[in-house]
Amino acid sequence: MRIAQLRSDPENLIQVMLTKGCHGMAAVTAVDVARARSAVAEQAPLVQCLTNSVVQTITANALLAAGAAPAMVDNVHEAAAFAAIASGVLVNVGTLDDAKAQAMAAAAASAREHGTAWVLDPVAVGGLEFRTRVARELLEHAPTVVRGNASEVLGLAGAGSGGRGVDTTDGVDDALEAARELSARTGGVVAVSGVVDVLVHAGRTVRVPGGHVLLTRTTGAGCSLGALVAAYAGAEPDPLVAATAAHLHVALAAERAAARTDGPGSFAIAWIDELSAVDAGALGEAAGRLA
Repeated sequence: MRIAQLRSDPENLIQVMLTKGCHGMAAVTAVDVARARSAVAEQAPLVQCLTNSVVQTITANALLAAGAAPAMVDNVHEAAAFAAIASGVLVNVGTLDDAKAQAMAAAAASAREHGTAWVLDPVAVGGLEFRTRVARELLEHAPTVVRGNASEVLGLAGAGSGGRGVDTTDGVDDALEAARELSARTGGVVAVSGVVDVLVHAGRTVRVPGGHVLLTRTTGAGCSLGALVAAYAGAEPDPLVAATAAHLHVALAAERAAARTDGPGSFAIAWIDELSAVDAGALGEAAGRLA
């Protein structure tokens, strides 16, 4: 991939790729992810976050760092109205109760009605009856993207009993069939997070390697990824491109942060800094790892 050309003349690079063919290329290209990153930076998508109480601050900070605008509008009286005007919506069932479930259903229904991209993060689904039922009901509102670990995706699809709390006990490849089934059912992207993230949509599959183990030692990193997927989906019309770009953005920022920190505390701060520093050119350069 000609990165200098990508930076200076992306439209011409697209034409070159079409002329010469794209054999052996990933379903999502450097041009795609660079375009998506630029769209987030330029549009500052407004992201409504109905997320869990543990991760509110890091989620908002991650969105701000990436150039998006967070809005933690999660009460049942306002959730639907806000989803109608937001660029993207995150529904994260991490700390679920009856009131939150009602607000999430209202927001998801409104997002679908008004064409707002929305992301379902089925935290710890499969092992607990209440959240599993709520998450499966939310699927009826056709999420643009479902993002979870392998055990959560299996549990959501009815093919597993969940992981160890929020931690997966299954491998990414174990959840691929379930991910494809969910994608066919919803019409949206299903992203399975792991050592190598795998995203599926409409017969296309993308693998995103990279990141760093310190992400798993940082409270809210995965939940923030869900919010960033919503931001990208609110700015980029192709949901697979949007979700892939968000995953790659998080992975690259984590690698950069880990290279200059000593442990999880300093990493969490550096990761926010690096989410801000990763621009379209850097994301395009990193896209060579996509498969």
